[in-house]
Amino acid sequence: MIGRLRGLLAWKQPPYLMIDAHGVGYELEASLTTFQTLPEVGAEVTLLTHLTVREDAHTLYGFANQAERSLFRHLIRVTGIGPRLALLILSGMSVELFGRCVREGDATSLTRLPGVGKKTAERLIIEMRDRIGELGGYPAAVILSSDERAAALEASPVDDAISALVALGYKLPDASRMVQSLETGGLTSEVIIRQALQASVRR
Repeated sequence: MIGRLRGLLAWKQPPYLMIDAHGVGYELEASLTTFQTLPEVGAEVTLLTHLTVREDAHTLYGFANQAERSLFRHLIRVTGIGPRLALLILSGMSVELFGRCVREGDATSLTRLPGVGKKTAERLIIEMRDRIGELGGYPAAVILSSDERAAALEASPVDDAISALVALGYKLPDASRMVQSLETGGLTSEVIIRQALQASVRR
């Protein structure tokens, strides 16, 4: 299994990125929490990884730290939680906040995440409660075409943020409202996305 990748960040468009390691381009999916830590395109980056293998796809996920990868691996063991929903959870709240929600039985905060209904939130609390102490001290990939990458480079940070929220599972009108409710002047798309998700969780 591929456990870590180090190379040059070839491109990034949440939630997807590519790392060029000795001439081989590895395409990964990552949470918005990890995207916040990424350097500029062309700089060296090191990510921990997790590989999922299905009959129709091999998908590589990237993580900025061990705590996030550990939580991801625990989440995908919960009944009904797949890798994509696990990334949504990691994008919407920190490892520390998730741990606090589980410890306090705060299903309401968990249901504010996209794709997490009441039953799923309750299942997360029940099945994750005994695993929180194992998180290191903390409580099918879409490939962009060359034309899509060129369009992404021309898009504004606001457009990028809305597109990324749609890719994460939000409906377009909801994603637009989330972004338009923020003061986005001078912010990168990653910061806008993160603030939109945090605001959604607080509501």
